[in-house]
Amino acid sequence: MITDECINCDVCESECPNDAISAGEEIYVIDPQQCTECVGHFDKPQCQNVCPVDCIPLNPDVVESREQLQEKYARLMAIKA
Repeated sequence: MITDECINCDVCESECPNDAISAGEEIYVIDPQQCTECVGHFDKPQCQNVCPVDCIPLNPDVVESREQLQEKYARLMAIKA
């Protein structure tokens, strides 16, 4: 998730390999259906790595295991293919 501390710097959107980040009405938002926390692509969430204000914590309302994230990644890649 992206908190209201977001400064709309545009850095995170292009770093997301799943296109899960987009501009919202006031700040950027993450679509939890598209987000795999970069599982399948990278060791760490890239949005968190590049955020200059550290406003992208894991969403406590959407807790998924590594296995669930890996399954989501596989489904997303199958859809893209």
